[in-house]
Amino acid sequence: MDWLTNLFTSQDSIAHIVLLYAVVIAVGVYLGKIKIGGVSLGVTFVLFAGILAGHIGFTGPTATLTFMQDFGLILFVFMIGLQVGPGFFDNFGAAGVRLNILAVAAILLNIAVMLGCYYLFFDTSNPANLPMMIGTLYGAVTNTPGLGAANEALSSVFGDNAPAIASGYACAYPLGVVGIIGATLLVKHICKVDFNKEEADLQAKEDENPHEKPYQMHLRVENAFICGRTLMQLSEFLSRDIVCTRLYHNGEVTIPNRNTVFEMHDEVLIVCAEADAEAIKAFIGPEIEAAWEYQDEQQPMVSRRIVVTNSKMNGKTLGKMHFSSVYGVNVTRITRQGMDLFASRNHHFHIGDKIMVVGPEENVNRVAELMGNSVKRLDAPNIATIFVGIFIGIIFGSLPIAIPGMPVPMKLGLAGGPLIISILIGRFGYRMKLITYTTTSANMMLREIGLVLFLASVGIKAGAGFWDTVISGDGLKYVGTGFLITIIPILIIGTIARLKFRFNYFTLMGMLAGTYTDPPALAYANSVCSREAPAIGYSTVYPLSMFMRIFTAQMIVLFCCG
Repeated sequence: MDWLTNLFTSQDSIAHIVLLYAVVIAVGVYLGKIKIGGVSLGVTFVLFAGILAGHIGFTGPTATLTFMQDFGLILFVFMIGLQVGPGFFDNFGAAGVRLNILAVAAILLNIAVMLGCYYLFFDTSNPANLPMMIGTLYGAVTNTPGLGAANEALSSVFGDNAPAIASGYACAYPLGVVGIIGATLLVKHICKVDFNKEEADLQAKEDENPHEKPYQMHLRVENAFICGRTLMQLSEFLSRDIVCTRLYHNGEVTIPNRNTVFEMHDEVLIVCAEADAEAIKAFIGPEIEAAWEYQDEQQPMVSRRIVVTNSKMNGKTLGKMHFSSVYGVNVTRITRQGMDLFASRNHHFHIGDKIMVVGPEENVNRVAELMGNSVKRLDAPNIATIFVGIFIGIIFGSLPIAIPGMPVPMKLGLAGGPLIISILIGRFGYRMKLITYTTTSANMMLREIGLVLFLASVGIKAGAGFWDTVISGDGLKYVGTGFLITIIPILIIGTIARLKFRFNYFTLMGMLAGTYTDPPALAYANSVCSREAPAIGYSTVYPLSMFMRIFTAQMIVLFCCG
């Protein structure tokens, strides 16, 4: 049985390292599924499994653990960046700006409360206390990428003598998950919110301000100004995006293109944005019940959903594709990540978009061939883009930035550099012919692999000193201060957002969950609201919040611990 004993104890063995990570990750994932009071810690329990393994001496070489930790962190933050990148710059409308400002204010308040607790409750002469409080901060806000960024920044300042901060994170995380939901509910009672009234307000707002979704209607041309003018001229004059999918003229139904000329009493089938429908009806003519339909045995009219998988289409705009004039078809709507978008002429195609094409069957088939329409091509992740981005991100994160008053040049590091580059690639990669599409399952798989490698490594390294640091030391202080870091900013920002800016409470719940990048809080918000308001609030602030959590982690370390 010596071979089995050696397998668990000989740290020089590759088999031992693989076994170590397999045991820690498997145990952590399974235990993380256990719910207490309806709340589970999820994959983060891998950190606690790693701490236990390190505490009992089930560990590995420090160099190997550090490599696995850093590689996991890079992979994790890069895949997050690819996910949030396409929408990162699109969430800054009027309401989006206010929500993001409130989110940034909450993030800064988290830091302020952490520093306040440090100076009030801890011995500031002990150099280990501030790094531990930074770990407590990121456990309190349930943000693992921030922990990784702070850990990496500490290594750049202290080298091999960098203090361990995972113990503080582990102390604060469980109450952080509970505290986010609890504080959000406390805001409800402070502001005397009625769930039923909030739902009714959402319904009324949707009725007053329809989303920019495709809207279909039959119209009769009764405006003399239109007669003799082409579809292209009509669209330019209206300054609105419309698609005319069918034209009924002199008893014949045809598919109009940009050069089709309209005559009085022609009947047209128009697709437009809901918000533009009334203006278009007022200009063209009244909405009617059409008594005709397209019939052509030789060229039957079809509508088909086509998936964009041809890399040459990545980044091209709909307006420059000339579908109606060249191919004799019309694109009536576009679906991206499950959301219907109106087919605007300025829309940029991305790999993975699904487009609804209307026209003669033969022509639609030509468009399908042009756009790719091969679902199998989407099954494989674009691995080259991922590693090209990581390569550029590491170089970018290693650039030294000298700031007066700082003992060492600032670097974005292994977390900040890849994160920023992945966001930029996710948004603008098509301009460099980079295919950034990955299926949701592929992105989640790569992200989760990176996360569990990072958490397992941090836990195993921190396990040896966990008992002395937490149980025999200031563990209860870290738990208590972590709870304060969690709830105080939510109570302040949540109340201000509700009473001052009058945000719908369900949108507010999503915003707070997104600010803390906390999926359990979003899941709870979705469970009490039948509409999309929590998800919209969450997705509006999540990209900037994730970036700020990672960026401020490094700033705190460099300014306070340097």
